Formats: sequence, structure tokens, C-alpha cells
Amino acid sequence: MTNQKFEQYGFQPFIYKGLKELGFCEPTEIQERIIPLVIKGKSAIGQSQTGTGKTHAYILPILERVDPSKKEVQAVITAPTRELADQIYKEILKLVRFSDEEVMVRCYMGGTDKQRDIDKLKKQPHIVVGTPGRINDLVKEQALFVHRTAVLVIDEADLMLDMGFIVDVDQIAGKMPQQLQMLVFSATIPEKLKPFLRKYMENPEYVRIQPKHISAENIEHMLVPQKSREKIDLLYDMLRAYNPYLAVVFTNTKQKADEVADELLEKGLKVGRIHGDMTPRERKKMMKQIRELDFQYIVATDLAARGIDIEGVSHVINYELPRDLDFYIHRAGRTARAGYSGVCATIYTPSDEDALVRLEKMGITFGHSDLRRGEWIELNDRNQRKKREKTADEIDLKAKSIVRKPKKVKPGYKKKMQREMTQFKKRERRLKGKNNSQKK
Repeated sequence: MTNQKFEQYGFQPFIYKGLKELGFCEPTEIQERIIPLVIKGKSAIGQSQTGTGKTHAYILPILERVDPSKKEVQAVITAPTRELADQIYKEILKLVRFSDEEVMVRCYMGGTDKQRDIDKLKKQPHIVVGTPGRINDLVKEQALFVHRTAVLVIDEADLMLDMGFIVDVDQIAGKMPQQLQMLVFSATIPEKLKPFLRKYMENPEYVRIQPKHISAENIEHMLVPQKSREKIDLLYDMLRAYNPYLAVVFTNTKQKADEVADELLEKGLKVGRIHGDMTPRERKKMMKQIRELDFQYIVATDLAARGIDIEGVSHVINYELPRDLDFYIHRAGRTARAGYSGVCATIYTPSDEDALVRLEKMGITFGHSDLRRGEWIELNDRNQRKKREKTADEIDLKAKSIVRKPKKVKPGYKKKMQREMTQFKKRERRLKGKNNSQKK
């Protein structure tokens, strides 16, 4: 939190009433940096983790700029999932209800009656929130008019790219004015997203918020070696041993999510699944079942790490490490919410070592355990061998610094030096071993 208050932005009175109702006193770092840019009409790219307050970073200044007397679409906000779109829509409604003039906000997404949406668009809303596919359909049907829209928001842009929606966003943006203000929010900026950004954004302001804590302090990060076991069997044993309130198992692809969910079902577990190939109706039904605690286990792709909010997750298990390691943080962040503690366990093989080292450099501290006959056994630090090798290297360097080449060399001096170095290293190792045993 910063020391500056929201009063510095000179918002309309109804916005301050809404902020008071929501209990917001001070802007977060991303709000403090993005709000002035949006008010000035500048395009911006905001890179930050979930939970940094980015939604209100664009909602507040957009509401400030909306003119209720103009009966036209003034801002379009796109989100990759229906759940996220609905969440944004509800946050806007919490604020506009305090306005004396009607600010018309509508939410459009797949899985609802399109004709009904078209019929209701005889009166154009001021702010549109929704998924790109449905918004694009309404624009193509000439029911929704965006040719005078000033602001386009693309939330969770990297997820939008992964789910194949960037084409729809491109088509929507293509119908908007040349001088469009575009606001893009994303946890990562993948290379494949950059051509789209260059197409619509000329010299955008780039705001990157470094996370204060790379991961919540009350998350226990655990590594579990696969060894020679079948991975699915190890996962099943882990889920049974943890007996979680609610566990989310992450895979990298939709195909793998289905494969893992099917195999766990065969083993007798009641398992839910969440991925991008599910129809909106299937996903709505699944989310209802999850909220009603019909499942103790959910297998999911990274859609559930960011695009969907699932409450009550006690355990996260990485069946596969994400290709983009920033997603490890998002996955882990599904647990230990609202003051609770949580576990993020990763099944790993030696081929994952480079990724694990990079995560450690990002600030993650891993525990190391194995599951044997249903019991958790604490293992030695997996880097122990490396540390031993490092110690050996240190002794070698010390020996080389002490046993030097004589000023006057005589025949056989190399053998003599080698002999002295060997004796010195033996003494050092004996001494180190003695010191270690005394410590124990």
C-alpha cells in the first residue's frame, strides 16, 4: 500500500462513495501508476500478478471518463473467461449504483441467449464487459456499435492468447476509432502477443509491478521425486495421503488434464476438471458442483490458475511444471488465501532441475519429501551432492594456493608438488570430517 489517498485523482463523488463502501482507502501500486495514465487517455501495458488491484486500476478512471448523456458505447472490457467477465461486471455495478445519473453497464458472454442480447441492444450501453467471442458476434450482427468507443481493455491478455481469443479481440479493435486508447493487462508478455500489441499501440506506457512477496508466506512448497514409479500412481497416493479439503492438480495441456482425470476416476476418486475445451454450459455446471463441494479433487489447466477463482483450495499439485515459470506462482496462489495456510507440491524428475533452480532464484524455498507406504518421509536437500562437490572444489583451490611452484625448479618438481597437494587435501578432508562429527 502507498501513503497517497484516492482523493488526489479528483474523481466524481459517486466513485468515492463506492470506494468507501468497498473499504478502499489507498491505491495499490498498480492503481497509483495506471490511473493517471488512463485519465490522460494514454495507452498502457500493465504487467502484474493476480491480486494486485489491477481491475480497479482501469475501472475507476473509466467510470470517471464516462459521459452518461452520450447514449453510445464508450468503453469495452474483454476477459478470457465468463467467470472473470462476470467478476469485473459485478465490481463495476458496485460503484455505479451510487451515481445520480444512470451509467448503463452490460455483460455479454457465450452460453447465454444471443438473440436476447441483440433484442436488448436497441439502447446502447455506456460500458460493455464480456468475452471476446460474444462481443465480436454482436458487433458483426450490427447490434453493438463500437465505432465511437474510446477505450478497449484486454484483461489477462496472455491467457486470451492461449485460449485463441486474440483473433476476436483483433476484429473488435479493428472496428474501433483510429485514436483508440488500449489498456492491456497481463501476468506475462509472450513473444506471440507482441505483434498484436505493436499493431494497435504506438509507444504505450509500460508499467511492471514486481511482486512484494513472490509467493504467500503461508504456502509450504514441496518437491516429491517421481523416481521409477508411474506418475499417475504417485499422484493418486499423494492425493490419498494428503486427504485435502480441496486439491487442484495442474497439467500443461487440455489433453493431459482429461487423461489424468480419467485415470483418477478409474482409481475410484470423484474428480472434477476445468480446461478450455469445455463448453460454457459444462464449465458453469462444473463450477456449481465445485462450490457445492461435490469434488475433493480437480484436474485443471492454467485456466484455473488465473481465469477462474476457486475458493477453499487447501492443496495444489503440479503434475507437470508449467512451461512459463511465472505460472508456478499463479498456481501456488490458488491456495493459502484469506489467511489460511496451504501446500503446493510438485512431482519432479531430474529433467526438471533447471526449472527448479530458476524457481529458487525467484525466491521459492522448497522442502523435499517422499511418500513411502502412505507415510511422508523427509528427504535430504536434493542439492546435497552439488554442495559436496562445491566443498571439494574449495579444498582444491585452497591446496593450489598453498602448494606453489618453487622459484628454482629441479627435475621431478611436478611430482613433488602433486604429492604435497594430495597430502594437504587429505589433511583438510580429515579435519573437515572431524569438525562435522563434533557438531553432530
